Amino acid sequence: MTFSEEILEGIPHLLPEKQALNNKINHAPKRKKTLSANDEKLALKNALRYFEPQHHKVLAEEFKEELQEYGRIYMYRFKPQHKIYARPIDEYPGKSIQAKAIMLMIQNNLDHAVAQHPDELITYGGNGAVFQNWAQYRLTMKYLAEMTNEQTLAMYSGHPMGLFPSSELAPRVVVTNGMVIPNYSKPDHWEKFNALGVSQYGQMTAGSYMYIGPQGIVHGTTITVLNGFRKINKSPKGGLFVTAGLGGMSGAQPKAGNIAGCVTVCAEVNPKATKVRHDQNWVDEVIEETDKLVKRVKKAKENGEVVSIAYQGNIVDVWEAFDEANVTIDLGSDQTSLHNPWAGGYYPAGLSYEEANELMAKDPDQFKEKVQESLRRQTDAINKHTAKGTYFFDYGNAFLLEASRAGAKIYKDDQGKMVSKKQLNNDEAAFAYPSYVQDIMGPMCFDYGFGPFRWVCASGKTEDLQKTDDIATQVLEELKNKATDDIKQQMQDNITWIKGAMNNNLVVGSQARILYADAEGRMKIAEAFNKAIEKGEIGHVILGRDHHDVSGTDSPYRETSNIYDGSQFTADMAIQNVIGDSFRGATWVSIHNGGGVGWGEVINGGFGMILDGTKASETKLKSMLHWDVNNGISRRSWARNQGAVDTIKRAMETEPLLKVTLPNFVDDDIINT
Repeated sequence: MTFSEEILEGIPHLLPEKQALNNKINHAPKRKKTLSANDEKLALKNALRYFEPQHHKVLAEEFKEELQEYGRIYMYRFKPQHKIYARPIDEYPGKSIQAKAIMLMIQNNLDHAVAQHPDELITYGGNGAVFQNWAQYRLTMKYLAEMTNEQTLAMYSGHPMGLFPSSELAPRVVVTNGMVIPNYSKPDHWEKFNALGVSQYGQMTAGSYMYIGPQGIVHGTTITVLNGFRKINKSPKGGLFVTAGLGGMSGAQPKAGNIAGCVTVCAEVNPKATKVRHDQNWVDEVIEETDKLVKRVKKAKENGEVVSIAYQGNIVDVWEAFDEANVTIDLGSDQTSLHNPWAGGYYPAGLSYEEANELMAKDPDQFKEKVQESLRRQTDAINKHTAKGTYFFDYGNAFLLEASRAGAKIYKDDQGKMVSKKQLNNDEAAFAYPSYVQDIMGPMCFDYGFGPFRWVCASGKTEDLQKTDDIATQVLEELKNKATDDIKQQMQDNITWIKGAMNNNLVVGSQARILYADAEGRMKIAEAFNKAIEKGEIGHVILGRDHHDVSGTDSPYRETSNIYDGSQFTADMAIQNVIGDSFRGATWVSIHNGGGVGWGEVINGGFGMILDGTKASETKLKSMLHWDVNNGISRRSWARNQGAVDTIKRAMETEPLLKVTLPNFVDDDIINT
């Protein structure tokens, strides 16, 4: 059967042969048991509704085994025979170029070179899923292959509800993930609903089909590291950045450290994840013993090397060993998947990777105790380093939040002593350490409209990617010449980044690029791409962004942590963003519960848009990209963020149809009297 034939077949009428698990790739850990006996029966009925009745007896027994063995029904038998990767767009069957673009991006998310647990349809973050099972994948791809430009596919947490009549101007796909009733939005609710097959955690760009491999966060991490060193008035050369996590997006950290020009140590407990990043040249060296690590790092710092080192083991051991050996850490963070602490997002010190996975499934309560004990140890070690001058920041993975819940000493009392929340006895106390958005990305980037704009060359050609890099560079250099002083540094950082992008071998999966740009930059770059497509200089281009952006995400512990008017706990911005994108020209839109900081902690929205070189495409990109950024700028301005106030004023001067309510600033003395 050819690739196209298998796509068009959808769910097969004849049962395919059972498939053995591929032990050469990472697999999701067994999920903890949350279903009652009656719930398990319901989960089986939910799974079997995808299949014709004559197959129910065989599949019921098989799916029951999967549920008991893995805690989920993945339907491994129905994994397709074709290799999954981002093919050139013309190789996809279908009637709509827009639908083909979405098929390309779905397959990129599930590429073995890209996805964290591909056989479980999980792209990154431990539980960031594209689909819940392989039947959903097959049915979705079939629908997309059949779709016309007068239909829209509704996606309910991985389930393709169906094709509905719409219009050529409507999005081809509308995605929702995990949109549960607020009172049912705790982590255990996710475990139950996911096991039942009725909801899923789409992370940010996994369930919205816009993940581009770890490159998606390399640029943001590079900017963060560069600005982190700027905050402590130190050159990255000879400086040390210590962090954790090499799976999924966190795997970008060592590459970003190399680009920034420092020594990076990144701990990872999963040997397969370490091997993948080392084989991909995203990390330079692997060390398995702390004494050897200490010696190597001291030498690298003394010689001013630019090198990234993976420590094969637990990050707690690194923090403690460096403290004992008096190794000076300049920047410290953590990017383990602590939004998912009880199901493989964070592994406790003192247990091997295998022991931890076994305990996670067999005794989740004890596993939770071990995780929280480990977080307390890690925080104690971090506190010792920060007392010596280390600049530590939360990297938006819920580290501070979960450390607080574990009773770690993550607050300061009136005398400046590190204490736990219980010792402080103040429910509204702020963490002792900032989120990187509070200190760096928010005031330096998001308030000015700079965020993770990205594109994918649908032709799959490396030469197209190089041409788009050149086009983006030319546009940015022109914009920099007229930029105001408050954004010149961001402009230069982006020009430096894009000029070196090809040399840094950032592509994993699709021919994709990410670039931090503001509204004007995004629109002008996209317009230049569209003109190049019209002239036949490059093939189609798919635009998108990370949800971690100016407007896309409402997250009080990350994206909106530098909002101080009380609205950081509201989610109007993300909802408005995705609704506005949908009628301004997006090819597909998505809205999720969950993301980098956890289920129930954040609402985030995203989009995808294909450029085809037409006038209609130009009109759409200008309308949608303008809204996609300025929606967030206006909200940040209303929160009285001065950079955003200045930015939205400039936007209104440029676009006469834009009229935004501006805040009046109040003298604190009036309030305090």
